[in-house]
Amino acid sequence: MDLTTQSILIILVVGIVAGWLAGQVVFGTGLGLLADLAAGIAGSFVASWLFPRVGLHFGTGIFWAIIDSAIGAVVLLVAISLIRRVARG
Repeated sequence: MDLTTQSILIILVVGIVAGWLAGQVVFGTGLGLLADLAAGIAGSFVASWLFPRVGLHFGTGIFWAIIDSAIGAVVLLVAISLIRRVARG
C-alpha cells in the first residue's frame, strides 16, 4: 500500500469521524472523547491495511471508508475495554 500525504490526511479525517461514531456505539467504555478519536484513527489505519488483506470490501467512497474505520475502531474500543476489566481484576 502506497501511503501519500493526501491518503494519510484522508485516513486521519475519516478516523476522527469513525472514532466519534465508534464512541457512540460502544457507549460506557469510560475512555473519553480523545481516546475514542485516537481509536478511530487507529481503526482507520487498521481497516485500510487489514481489510484488503483478508478480502473484506464493503464498498467505495467516503461513506464506506467511515464504516470500515468505525468497525476497526469498535473492535479496538471493545478490546481496550476488555483488557482494562481484566487488569482491574
